[in-house]
Amino acid sequence: MGRGKIVIRRIDNSTSRQVTFSKRRNGLLKKAKELSILCDAEVGLIIFSSTGRLYDYSSTSMKSVIDRYNKLKEEHHQLLNPASEVKFWQREAANLRQQLQYLQECHRQLMGEELSGLSAKDLQNLETKLEMSLKSVRLKKDQILKDEIDELNQKGNFIHQENIELYKKLDLIGKENVELQRKAYGARDVNEENKSSQPPFTITNGYNLHEPIHLQLSQPEIQAEPHPQNDVPAKAIKLGSELSYSKMHPAKGPRAFV
Repeated sequence: MGRGKIVIRRIDNSTSRQVTFSKRRNGLLKKAKELSILCDAEVGLIIFSSTGRLYDYSSTSMKSVIDRYNKLKEEHHQLLNPASEVKFWQREAANLRQQLQYLQECHRQLMGEELSGLSAKDLQNLETKLEMSLKSVRLKKDQILKDEIDELNQKGNFIHQENIELYKKLDLIGKENVELQRKAYGARDVNEENKSSQPPFTITNGYNLHEPIHLQLSQPEIQAEPHPQNDVPAKAIKLGSELSYSKMHPAKGPRAFV
């Protein structure tokens, strides 16, 4: 069975009235707390019992809630009256001027000016503020310098890696140049080595028959071809020797060489 509908009127029985008050009060306080948490609302609840006992709940503080309520209520009434609205803005301007004057005075004191009217306690508080501010400035400065050092280290590592890559490329190009030079001048080096390994052929009069020969790159291929007459070089050397001897000794005639 569902609960019957309750008539909203004063409960005559004092005991029942007290029990109902206690239950409804706890439920109302619970709903106010849930409303402030779920909806992020600033809630203030004040309850006075029939015996004059106070029960209250506030999400922040009851004084701030009441001050806010009074201020908004006053502003609402002032907006309805033009003369009251002018007075309201005049008061707001005066409050802003007062706050500006206070901030300027604090700034001058932090800069070390107008300290004659301060007591020892005020000067100590000012010194504490300056030390805290100086500590914050130093921490910020150290953080900025650390970030700059880290950035420079990263740039240095990047440049170092680029230098390593450039050295590798330079070494590779040097090896390629050596290989190209070896291929280009390999035939000349081989011919010079063969020439230095064979002793020169001389005759009795001291003349050297092996004149310097300038080889071309195609010269080894011509020399490698087989000659049909293998005795031609020997005959040419023998004939040249006989002619040289006849010129030097015309009376004796040509000399035979074995």
